[in-house]
Amino acid sequence: MATFIKGDVLVLSIHDGSAYRPVACLTSNSLSESMGVIETQTKCDPGVTQRAAGTYSYEISAEGEYIDTTSVGAETTKASHDYMHGIFAAGNEITWKMTTGIADTASYFGTGYLTELSADAPTGDEFATFSMTLSGNGSIVTVDPA
Repeated sequence: MATFIKGDVLVLSIHDGSAYRPVACLTSNSLSESMGVIETQTKCDPGVTQRAAGTYSYEISAEGEYIDTTSVGAETTKASHDYMHGIFAAGNEITWKMTTGIADTASYFGTGYLTELSADAPTGDEFATFSMTLSGNGSIVTVDPA
């Protein structure tokens, strides 16, 4: 029988130089990997297309509720829009971790750059939210690079 993994288990965290900070109050996060394809045709095999693996890339996107991570009594061990904005504005590469819920592979790790960051502040009873996209640099690994 299959063991299903709940989405709540896959938590995204950002390394702050000394520890991993969970990205606060996420409502969703995803990891998308892609592999380019190199196509070629030669005179050795006319009319037949040969394919090979090309460029590998990945992106992580996340959405969550915007919380205060800066003031006394706030969730200072988490990363929300306010924390991510500092990283985004500086253009710094970040190290990330995503727990998997799989016993043999506790987490995925990698590095990348925040390429999109937005905040949404509706009126009324709704909470402010944020979304972000992290473009990976290199490969995803299962050993902590930090």
